[in-house]
Amino acid sequence: MIGQRLEVRQGQGLVITPQLQQAIKLLQLSNLELEAFVEAELERNPLLQRDEADAGGDAAPDAANDAAPGDGGEAELRFVEGSDAHAQNMDAASDDLYGDAAPGERVSDRQEDGAVAQPGLNDWSRTGAGGMADGEERERPDHRDLTLWEHLQAQASAAGLSAADHGIALTLIDATDEGGYLRADLGEIAERLGVDISRVEAILSVCHGFEPTGVMARSIAECLTLQLVERNRFDPAMGALLDNLELLARRDLTALRKACGVDAEDLGEMIAELKGLTPRPGAGFGGEPTQTVVPDVHVRPDPAGGWRVELNADTLPRLLMDKRYHSVIAAGARSDTEKTFVADCAAQASWLVKSLDQRAKTILKVSSEIVRQQDAFLAFGVEFLRPLTLKTVAEAIEMHESTVSRVTSNKYVSTPRGVFELKFFFTAAIQSSDGGAAHSAEAVRRRIKTMIEGEDADGEVLSDDRIVEILNEAGIDIARRTVAKYREALKIPSSVQRRRLLKTA
Repeated sequence: MIGQRLEVRQGQGLVITPQLQQAIKLLQLSNLELEAFVEAELERNPLLQRDEADAGGDAAPDAANDAAPGDGGEAELRFVEGSDAHAQNMDAASDDLYGDAAPGERVSDRQEDGAVAQPGLNDWSRTGAGGMADGEERERPDHRDLTLWEHLQAQASAAGLSAADHGIALTLIDATDEGGYLRADLGEIAERLGVDISRVEAILSVCHGFEPTGVMARSIAECLTLQLVERNRFDPAMGALLDNLELLARRDLTALRKACGVDAEDLGEMIAELKGLTPRPGAGFGGEPTQTVVPDVHVRPDPAGGWRVELNADTLPRLLMDKRYHSVIAAGARSDTEKTFVADCAAQASWLVKSLDQRAKTILKVSSEIVRQQDAFLAFGVEFLRPLTLKTVAEAIEMHESTVSRVTSNKYVSTPRGVFELKFFFTAAIQSSDGGAAHSAEAVRRRIKTMIEGEDADGEVLSDDRIVEILNEAGIDIARRTVAKYREALKIPSSVQRRRLLKTA
């Protein structure tokens, strides 16, 4: 029979409270976004005020214990027992993790699998019980246009570069402006990274093969030359035209004809061809106004040995809850609405101050572990950049990968070798199938290349499936799709094409 009845059930469920949502949001904000968020909270909450004690102001004496980080702002921040509990609860679902892949590898893989969904900050304003937005079945990330830098970083990750060369490529990409031009001196980059300038020039040549054509050129002449070379339209006459663009700008066609050694008709065709090129190859990508990078963390040599990791106090908002003002307005509240408003403001102010404090401690803890793992890079240069994953850092500091993921997003560290995004220090690694140490992606690529170079006409031509079997037997857990990606990045033909080439030879 069908009927209605009343039952009482007991179960467990995860409900993301508004306070926890705020803590998660704060952790992944950049210092510029955090400053804007804090300004909005100061306008909205009358109980919040900036702590001006360090600037010579007189902070309320009874509010000192509620001050947010920034008084020391350095490694003196202590991780007292239980202080990580708040950060542990910031963990998210598995689809929010990078996993064991390096950030660059992750972006590259997403591009090959289909459309790239760029993760962004979620709007929690309409979130109901269980952490889902009203009227939605699940949380959906924001979508935005791919920026030029993300596009170039994805290509650099799929270019088959070693960990050191990949680091050089990322440094060059960071020095590229929104128009697609490289705005850095190669000699300075080589000196900062501890490598020869010839190596930097070689990596720049690889980057000149990225899409869009002409990107990362150092001048408009070089940009147009790259595009003409791709179209197989670059010749001595066109080279002379590009060497004399100032004559073209002055419309001095007589001098141009003499410099190029062509007649008026040919010169007109050459100029028309130049007009069909793209002088700003990066203009077609989404992006935001250029902003100066302010590091969140400073790394300096410690006179006693090792490295000293300090938070940048200038990027840490100093907030406190004005308890004196709270007591005044709480005593003057008459209606239930007024009392509720005062209580809510007090709770939100207290939680925000604690969340900012925990955010600073978490950033410092993650940054310190990254520096410990990559100390060889800081001491000797990019050649000594070690394979590193989010999982490795998370296990070392006893946090979840999602927490480390948020901390490393849009955070920068200033080192003796320059300013880098924290994600720069994560390089790809291939897991071992027998539970041993992970293998460097570059080492696996070199192994694939060596196996294929050992082929001959009378021997076995290795297919991608056969390479996977050989690597699995050697304890390297790798998928066929990854082998194909590495082989194509090394510009090695397929097994069918190689077999034909060997027979022809």
